[in-house]
Amino acid sequence: MFLERIDSPADLKQLSIHECEQLAAEIRTALLTKASAAGGHLASNLGMVEASIALHYVFDSPKDKIVFDVSHQCYTHKILTGRRDAFLCPEKYGTANGYTNPDESEHDLFRVGHTATSISLACGLAKARDINGGKENVIAVIGDGSMSGGEAFEGLDYGGSDINSNLIVLFNDNQMSIAEDHGGIYQNLAKLRETEGAAEENFFRAFGFDYLFVKNGNSVADVVAALRQVKDIDHPVVVHICTTKGKGYAYAESHKESTHYVRPFDLATGREKNAFTGERYDRLIRDHLLEKMKQDPKIVTMIAAVPDSLNFTQEYRLAGGKQFVDVGIAEEHAIAMAAGLAKNGCKPVFATLATFYQRTYDQISQELCINNAPATLIVANASVYAVNDMTHIGIFDIPMMSNIPNLVYLAPTNRQEYFAMLDWSIDQTEHPVALRAPRNGIFEAKGSVDTDYSRLNVYKTVTRGEKVAILALGDFFQMGEELAQAVKDAYGFIPTLINPRYITGLDETLLQELKKDHTLVITLEDGVLDGGWGQKIASFYGPSDVKVLNYGLKKEFLDRYDINKVLERNHLRVDLIMQDIRGLV
Repeated sequence: MFLERIDSPADLKQLSIHECEQLAAEIRTALLTKASAAGGHLASNLGMVEASIALHYVFDSPKDKIVFDVSHQCYTHKILTGRRDAFLCPEKYGTANGYTNPDESEHDLFRVGHTATSISLACGLAKARDINGGKENVIAVIGDGSMSGGEAFEGLDYGGSDINSNLIVLFNDNQMSIAEDHGGIYQNLAKLRETEGAAEENFFRAFGFDYLFVKNGNSVADVVAALRQVKDIDHPVVVHICTTKGKGYAYAESHKESTHYVRPFDLATGREKNAFTGERYDRLIRDHLLEKMKQDPKIVTMIAAVPDSLNFTQEYRLAGGKQFVDVGIAEEHAIAMAAGLAKNGCKPVFATLATFYQRTYDQISQELCINNAPATLIVANASVYAVNDMTHIGIFDIPMMSNIPNLVYLAPTNRQEYFAMLDWSIDQTEHPVALRAPRNGIFEAKGSVDTDYSRLNVYKTVTRGEKVAILALGDFFQMGEELAQAVKDAYGFIPTLINPRYITGLDETLLQELKKDHTLVITLEDGVLDGGWGQKIASFYGPSDVKVLNYGLKKEFLDRYDINKVLERNHLRVDLIMQDIRGLV
């Protein structure tokens, strides 16, 4: 085996091109074996094996600087740069994460998990090189749908006109994002593929880049030949390679979308092992929206290249017809477009992951909230219980979104409440509304739920007690119920339990009322405390004698964390909270 001999790119350079092709087959086997056992980004990495080998065969990393876009397609790069065992040895599968990581290797320049960033990062590297008098190559690797992202356009716009030196963009054109590509740019890319790069209309040349086309991007020899042509080039160039997403695994080649990211699966059939068959909010919301879209032609459901955020697989996208919109990797555009839809009488519902809403702050503030456009934003994976990779954690949404004027941010605590809030939001015409989709499980309401949320910032008192008030927001409401029972059992009185529902405002009437017979207020929120909801409660009670204990998460970038350890460290456990309040009750 050649793979066992590769400890660094220097070892790779000792192989012949033919041997590199054999190495590619071995790497593909390793990727499939690991993904089938441990999950990960599969199809995108299978398509990038030969190109990654060619990059390290031609260039001299880390002197030459290679920047991966999104970086979920960096697995072969990691194998070639000293992290082979993380893909070959089951006991070491967890030693390398799924994205580039400078803490792992000098060959990884950035922690990157969001899309369309590589060209801009490369522009900065190239500009600094020129200022410092360096001579190294700077290569931005982009693809897998990322070229539809606005920052990619901005990087091309600057790089093609203002970097008058070495800047190489390796564009991996696999004709896919997570699902199908969306955006006018892909019409031109199709022409370039059909004409093998000879079409007079050339998107990249229009930005000022030189251009080189490679028909078979899954040939080490062809990609090596192209990269040798551009190595040490003195001006910006795009190397456009055509690859097959899922290359080498028949099931992935025919199921590109479902194998973009996989959980452990059976290699023979491609079927997921231990697939979850119970109810999930993403599927419940999808079905609810499709039914409402049938009843109301003005409802438009929007996503930005991540249909899996609501489990909108192809059959459901087709069912949505013209009322379902995928804008491509363009969240900022989606928010502004939603404002336009609302202004012209439609009822837009935009859904994406909390981590991606971070890119939309300006549009939520300016286009949506200043204009008070009645759009609905579904915020998925906004929870410590959700994705735990550093680049995708969803615990920063409350400080970010709850401090934008005019936005109503709601935190449902059970299934019935969630859909009541969603229905109200879609049909009301007064406010932009965001809903935090629960991630701690599906709970049923224990009584009736309100259907009208137009009286803003009115909290719901679930149990009226005394001395201690527990305000438990969203995902942490069930923890609040357990805490209320623990207080009753330990101290013999019934505490007040409140479901706040509104993240974006205070129920000052209720909070003032609590002063009469409560000495301690406890807040629970599934997000970072700094700038969050609980601190606003503490600020309200600041001049009074009421003590406030805020429970949430420390402001930090968590990475591949153990949920139980994080909850324990932040005292987000009933027994630990009970220890904290001893002496205060």
